Amino acid sequence: MRNLFLAAALVLGGTATYATTALPEQPMVNEITAEGFTEISADKLPEAVLTAVQKDFEGATIAKAYVNEKEQYKLELSVEGAVQTVYASKTGEWLKEVE
Repeated sequence: MRNLFLAAALVLGGTATYATTALPEQPMVNEITAEGFTEISADKLPEAVLTAVQKDFEGATIAKAYVNEKEQYKLELSVEGAVQTVYASKTGEWLKEVE
């Protein structure tokens, strides 16, 4: 009988421990949709975005720049003749496009 109580206590204790495990928080700003952007001139980009482009895309030039109402930026970068589209927040963090 004592073994039955011990087994029940272990099962309940293990379940309680599992139920209280916290999941890490996921940042919400990492995703962006490609809709709702308005073209702007490159000189209107925040300094943080310009710095991020210089740091992470050495030798690239900004062909076109766009902004949406959330102050997220869509950039068309020209790198050695090829055009690449990237997205950034106003603080210069790179964002991932979702469809």
